[in-house]
Amino acid sequence: MASTMNSFSLSPPHFASNFERIAQSRYSIRCLSVKVNGAVKEERGKVDLASVIEGKGSEKEVKLEALWDDGYGTETVQDYLDYAGDIIKPDGGPVRWFTPISCEPHLRGSPLLLFLPELVLYVSCSISLFIIMVFFLGLRVFDVRCMHIPVQDRTPFAVWVEETLRAEHSSCPNKPIYLVGDSFGGCLALAVAARNPDIDLVVILANPATSFGRAQLQPFLPLLEALPNELHSAFPYFLSFVMAIWISVRIPCDLGDPVKMAAVNIDTAGTPNQYFEQLANNLRAMLPRLSGLADIIPKETLLWRLKQLKTGAAYANSRLHAVKAEVLVLASGKDGMLPSRDEAWRLLKSLKNCNIRYFKDNGHTILLIEEDGINLLTIIKATNMYRRSRNHDYVMDFLPPSKSEFKLAIEGNGLLQNFGGPVFLSTMKDGKIVRGLDGVPEEGPVLLVGYHMLMGLELSPLVQQFLHEKKILVRGIAHPTLFSDVIESENKEFPFYDYTKLFGALPVSASNLFKLFKTKSHVLLYPGGAREALHKRGEEYKLFWPDQPEFVRMAARFEATIVPFGVIGEDDLAQLVLDYNDMMKIPYLGDLIRSENEKAQEFNFRAGVSGEVANQDLYVPGIVPKIPGRLYYLFGKPIQMKGRKETLKDREKARELYLSIKSEVEASMSYLLKKREQDPYRNIIDRAMYRAFRAPMDQVPTFEP
Repeated sequence: MASTMNSFSLSPPHFASNFERIAQSRYSIRCLSVKVNGAVKEERGKVDLASVIEGKGSEKEVKLEALWDDGYGTETVQDYLDYAGDIIKPDGGPVRWFTPISCEPHLRGSPLLLFLPELVLYVSCSISLFIIMVFFLGLRVFDVRCMHIPVQDRTPFAVWVEETLRAEHSSCPNKPIYLVGDSFGGCLALAVAARNPDIDLVVILANPATSFGRAQLQPFLPLLEALPNELHSAFPYFLSFVMAIWISVRIPCDLGDPVKMAAVNIDTAGTPNQYFEQLANNLRAMLPRLSGLADIIPKETLLWRLKQLKTGAAYANSRLHAVKAEVLVLASGKDGMLPSRDEAWRLLKSLKNCNIRYFKDNGHTILLIEEDGINLLTIIKATNMYRRSRNHDYVMDFLPPSKSEFKLAIEGNGLLQNFGGPVFLSTMKDGKIVRGLDGVPEEGPVLLVGYHMLMGLELSPLVQQFLHEKKILVRGIAHPTLFSDVIESENKEFPFYDYTKLFGALPVSASNLFKLFKTKSHVLLYPGGAREALHKRGEEYKLFWPDQPEFVRMAARFEATIVPFGVIGEDDLAQLVLDYNDMMKIPYLGDLIRSENEKAQEFNFRAGVSGEVANQDLYVPGIVPKIPGRLYYLFGKPIQMKGRKETLKDREKARELYLSIKSEVEASMSYLLKKREQDPYRNIIDRAMYRAFRAPMDQVPTFEP
């Protein structure tokens, strides 16, 4: 063990002997500071040590709005290949941190993120830097620092990172520090986290090389040492052949799929001819630039880094028990270099606070945006791992969805939007019902209170419509189980409930509702909760609300506007064939449901409440799809709580208003059930014919209000 520590440069004597040289080297740093006419302008020279260590860089006091532009698709692969070629030019400089232009200026109060790239298995310097440049596109909610080690430098990796980590923590002890480790960088991140258990760290590992001892490359590494220097430049192409990653394109195996990369900035809404024409143009422009990535790491450097990788993996594995940090492992299912899937599950069992997201169709370069359309920020947000202080705050730490995330959600969950043909109606102040959301106030706080359809079928179209029409994000109050390990799937793939968190869902609690009203948010509340969404046969469109006016008094305190709404259409989309009572009669299935509900009992916030709403039995109903009809929403006349302070003290008046809101929801559903009979486009076939010859989906007519 001692030899491993010394070789990985983590022993205290080695640490002390190198500190002076490393600290002095930070004065000379190359920064990416300005972008002129699409090119990178490099500024070299002395940089104040304090600004490098304390992160006093460019900050911007900006509040992110819903559908903010994260820059996805605005830069082409060719641009990043050009940038990478500029960065790797030898300048005789030392190890350094740099910030990609796309991450600047970062928002005020953003936590520090240190990116530790793969420096061994990517045998080209350009490839590692290329991944950094593409990967951090639009990541302005962090103070990003990326590690770059020049080819000839022999600075101990762990020493450099650990010193920066401790200096940053001493300057901002109440902020978390993010360590993102790609492959070998994952070993480095775990080693540093194990040695600094008292620092608040969030560690994200992308296909970590802690599994290097079981890597598919092991039988071929001895060939590298015996390979003549004249043939060293052919080594990456040999790996390409061995790993069967590239078939006809002679570029290093660790870069990714060129067709996917070329398709990143192509608008999929166009015609097939336009798509393939743009794809061909992008490929023609990209392939000549790939020849510039032939800056293969010299054999001596590669052998030295392989030694670092072996000892680093061994040290990290020996110290897993000491890691107290919050850890997220991103694992690929088609990693041709490392057994990343099996390693992720091993780390899940070995680390104290670890979670996994598994991407079965991704390769080794999982951090490349081109790999499968999901970038790191999306994953961090969807797993509720973004925070600016020691504890995650569902309201203050929330980041609204960006344009690219909205597009991703539509593409991945557009089934109801396409087949349900939702109709949105709202009521103006004078009582007139109009199509669209004009009757819903834009100024918050606004509380939307309504009926929760079977399986929450109405949720996705509702949230999408508010974003599309009003650019307002509706924050949904959800069951606490969605934020626990109880519903985590065994395969750990990116699940649907991650999308709900990405788009603002947060667990129900008085404190969260208080904060949402205080920040003037639009809030979506279902008083019937899980009891309504998981109702039994014959209970559709029946409200299961608690007896107490839980939300009215708090809305009055913040003078919020309450908008009751009704929604129908579940009986036009699916038939409930197996409900809770049916499933409990099936021997094995009944026992399984009973066991899962016992695990979730601690999250039953209705425990002790009287009435049917207290029966929060969780299960997945058995449903059979129908030939789709149509979803209908009606938002009632807004109820202004301004000037109703008496409801704070007078419980009877609060109850009267509560029952009035409940009656308004029921009346809205009754109105829709009657009026939908007059809709000539209620059937999907009629809507499809209309859309084919006349108008887009959201312009298909309906009944006259």
